[in-house]
Amino acid sequence: MSTTSGATGAMEGARTTPTTPTLVTKAFVKTVEAIISSTTSSTSLPSSSSTTAFPSTDSSSSSSSAAAATAAASSATTTSTLGASEEKLSVKDLSQALQHFGIVDYMVFVAMLAICAIIGFYFGFIEKKQKKKKSKLASNGTDGAGAAGIEEQRRGSEALDYLVGGRKMKVFPVALSLVASFVSGISLLGTSTEIYVYGTQYAFILITLAFSGAISWYIFLPVFCNLQLTSTYEYFEMRFNKSTRLLASILFTITTLIWLPIVIYVPALAFNQVTGINVHVITPIVCTICIFYTTVGGLKAVVWTDVIQTVIMVGAIIFVIIKGTIHVGGLGAVIERNFNSGRIEWPEFTFDPTVRMSMFALLLGNVGHNIFNLGCNQIITQRYLSLPGLKQMKHATVIFIVGLTVLNAICFYNGLLLYAAYYDCDPLTTKLVLAKDQLVPLLVIELLNEFPGIPGMFVAGVFSAALSSLSTGLNSMAAVFLEDYIKPLRKTPLSEHQTAITMRLCTVIIGSICVALVFVVERMGTHVMQLSMSLGSVAQGPLLGLFSMGLLFPRINSKCALAGTICAIIFMSWLILSAQVALDSGEIHYESKPVSIEGCDYEFDRSQLTLANATIPQPEQPASRSFAQQIYSISFMLYSFTGACVGIISAHLFGFLFGRNDIEDVNEELLSPIIRRNNLSKYASVQLEENTLRNAEIYAEKS
Repeated sequence: MSTTSGATGAMEGARTTPTTPTLVTKAFVKTVEAIISSTTSSTSLPSSSSTTAFPSTDSSSSSSSAAAATAAASSATTTSTLGASEEKLSVKDLSQALQHFGIVDYMVFVAMLAICAIIGFYFGFIEKKQKKKKSKLASNGTDGAGAAGIEEQRRGSEALDYLVGGRKMKVFPVALSLVASFVSGISLLGTSTEIYVYGTQYAFILITLAFSGAISWYIFLPVFCNLQLTSTYEYFEMRFNKSTRLLASILFTITTLIWLPIVIYVPALAFNQVTGINVHVITPIVCTICIFYTTVGGLKAVVWTDVIQTVIMVGAIIFVIIKGTIHVGGLGAVIERNFNSGRIEWPEFTFDPTVRMSMFALLLGNVGHNIFNLGCNQIITQRYLSLPGLKQMKHATVIFIVGLTVLNAICFYNGLLLYAAYYDCDPLTTKLVLAKDQLVPLLVIELLNEFPGIPGMFVAGVFSAALSSLSTGLNSMAAVFLEDYIKPLRKTPLSEHQTAITMRLCTVIIGSICVALVFVVERMGTHVMQLSMSLGSVAQGPLLGLFSMGLLFPRINSKCALAGTICAIIFMSWLILSAQVALDSGEIHYESKPVSIEGCDYEFDRSQLTLANATIPQPEQPASRSFAQQIYSISFMLYSFTGACVGIISAHLFGFLFGRNDIEDVNEELLSPIIRRNNLSKYASVQLEENTLRNAEIYAEKS
């Protein structure tokens, strides 16, 4: 985005910089250094976290000044001068000083990774060995026990056990896994940054979560839960044909390969901020551990590591907001500073689709985006299908939506806390941080540096959010590759051993590709939340449209659905590419909230700064925008909804060319309950034998 008087990192407020005598300043720095050194048993650079970014809430006492003077007298630097001249750290020195990650922090971070690896090892080797022994003993028992043993073996087949946990998972861990999968590092860091940069308009997505969850549960999920497919995209072969199924699987693959590198990159940024370790050093190390426990342990390892990671993630972010709120002066100070800067506001009540965050865009666009993710996304539906029945799925959905709402609300408040902490010294403007999504890690390291292990816990929490999403994505991609790409190409069924090797090899290859794509994400230079929603919508919008065609429009046939989806893909690719070019050129510009640098007490390069009231020349805009410009200027929040609408409308138009289905010819079980002519009886659990027969009948009808 181009910089204007409203852009983040280019605005300054009006606040008088507090002055501090040289000796007291140096003494305070040395005192803090001594405290940190004594608690972490490691040598650190002088840290000025309490004076660089936060206004002090209490004055120095005479005793602390005396002790500080003594420390300063014995630690004068080569740059110190006599007299009362003020000495300030440079932004480079301060940045290095804040990269303090003690041995306790590293131990906490490594412990999180070790626990995940142990869980993967347990489910991949120990639990599997116990299950085989139990099945062998059961098969050698009586006739009844032998039958039970055979059933247990069938339920515990390699693919079923690896991809959906044998469909015997418990409600609460699956619900936490859903939360962890949905709330990645993009949410933990990107959502808070969104509030800091643009204000609270985005926070109103909370009112759409329950609405989206209800639509997903009553329209989309009942069909998939009833069919109990390993890959959601098997549905398209039943409803349309193999070509449509293949197209849907390719779209999911594209979406996931776009999303996962962003998920990996975000916590790597946080780790780089607090340690100084290069993004491309830490990324392969952490992802290798994630790939290991996902490859070895399958869905069970993914779900149980998600549980551990969710606890770490929530605990870390709650600790940050409590400590941060106390530091800035309480909840009142947080609200007041954000209100005075104009950050606390409602979305605009307008039907103009080009407004970045309008109530119209939030209600339509975000509902469409969430419906896909909550009801159609293989990553989410695969978790639901690991539960034994409809009752358990319903309970998991309720816990999932409540947890998602609470965790998002915490992230939104953290965004308000960010501004309250940096309201008079914007780190983006001073280049103390180089990326917007490093703001939260900076806050953490400044707030919690005095507590050994807590910065490590936070970074572990951010990485936990990312690893949960990465492991879930890899497991789901393995399911799609096995069911939609490999099995249809095989003339003979895969053996159990071949299935095991194939799934694990897919996981390793896909994980390696995602790590490599981090290099591409790094150069995109866009706020991660907007980047994720924008690029993902190239495939998410058409996929949402395709699911809607199959479930809600029985008269749309396979040719119309395929043609309509292709049109939607082409349109969305043009729209998002054009919008990205327009953003980079300054043709599209979103005004951000004002920031200030008047309270900064460290030195930084002011030559490249833009004054708060200065007007930066923008590319000349035509008197009236063309129709194409108006189209690609729509809010990124509307991308998924737009892609779905284009696909559905195009499919209906192609109906005049390719004809339409007779409603009587469409199997009722492939339609949403609200479309079915007769209500099917409810069930509490689906037996796998019955499910196999049902799917065979549907395939037979299609052939």
